Parts: sequence; structure tokens; C-alpha cells
Amino acid sequence: MLQSRALVIALILLLSTTLPEVQSKSIFEKDRRDLLAIPEAIASYVYEAVNKVSPKVSQFLTDTVQSPTVIAARQRLAKEANKVSIMFEQLIEKIKNLWYTKVLGY
Repeated sequence: MLQSRALVIALILLLSTTLPEVQSKSIFEKDRRDLLAIPEAIASYVYEAVNKVSPKVSQFLTDTVQSPTVIAARQRLAKEANKVSIMFEQLIEKIKNLWYTKVLGY
């Protein structure tokens, strides 16, 4: 019972509030900073699979994903993922700068 609850919570967090947008875009065409593109694509496929088996359960998942608590958690996750992505890009720029100045001598 506890494992099924954990699975439902994980699926809820993965599901996007805008499922059609995930399906309309390739995950490789998105911005590099969008770290949630792959989990949203996976959630979309899971939602489609659940919808084929049980539309009632898929409606429950959709309603749950649109609850204020889940929306707040997704926004927080997106905000933190954006911060990490920016820090990673800054790190890459510093490594490039060190490579060009110290190793290659430019």
C-alpha cells in the first residue's frame, strides 16, 4: 500500500499541468535550461498509457496534478532547476576560460 502511494505521488509530480504542450514539442528542441523537459515527456507517456487502461484513473491524476499543492511543488522544482542550470552554464564558461588562457595560452 505504501509503495503504491509513493508511486502515485511520483507520477503526480512528474505529470505536467500542460500535457498537450509536452506532446507537441520534441525534447531535443527545447532550451538547454529546461531540465524538466525529459521528466515531463516521460509523464506524458505514462499518462497516455494510464488513459488507455483506465480513463477514470487518468482523470484522477489530472485533477491531482492541477491541485495547488502539486502546482506549488512543480514551480519550486522548476525554479531550483533553473538556478542549477545557470550555475552549471557559468561553470562551463569558467572552464572554457581556463582552458583557453592556461592550456592553450590565448
